[in-house]
Amino acid sequence: MSNQKELDREYCHSILTEFTKSESLLKHAYAVEACVKAYAIKNNENVEYWSNVALLHDFDYEKFPTVEEHPYKGAEILKERGFGQDFIDAIMSHATYTNIPRDTLLKKVLFACDELAGFITSVTYVRPNKTITEVQVKSVKKKMKDKGFSRAVSREEIIEGAELLGITLEEHIQFCIEAMIIEKDRLGL
Repeated sequence: MSNQKELDREYCHSILTEFTKSESLLKHAYAVEACVKAYAIKNNENVEYWSNVALLHDFDYEKFPTVEEHPYKGAEILKERGFGQDFIDAIMSHATYTNIPRDTLLKKVLFACDELAGFITSVTYVRPNKTITEVQVKSVKKKMKDKGFSRAVSREEIIEGAELLGITLEEHIQFCIEAMIIEKDRLGL
């Protein structure tokens, strides 16, 4: 059962901006939120709750970027601020090294969208007009083969994410591109 804080985007956004100043990290949060929100709508889930989990999944990363700290510090902060364990566990599950099982659809979706949203953003930046409307599934897949491109993004996690959702990689990429197009102005894409 979710509480009011978990459903209040303004409150969750204020936590995000309290801890995250980097424009690229903020845009990453919004991109992941856009993708997760679209999956929530598709699956008739609680859109506000899912969106806020996505919005806050990396809120602590700028201040606590190490695997020893992120997302553990964020979990402590959210707990202190009255967020429930299910909300916190969903966030914790996006990092493979936390060993939190991805045993809910939300946890699977967050994991599946995290790396892919960042990768789609990177692909957008190398398009001629730097707009998401130019990005196609084939261009994303082609860039995935280029190990030097956006090297910090785990291709394995992108592939694993689609598998977790039980859809093809192509379907997942297309779905996330479409979700990000809806939010392109906010994402600066």
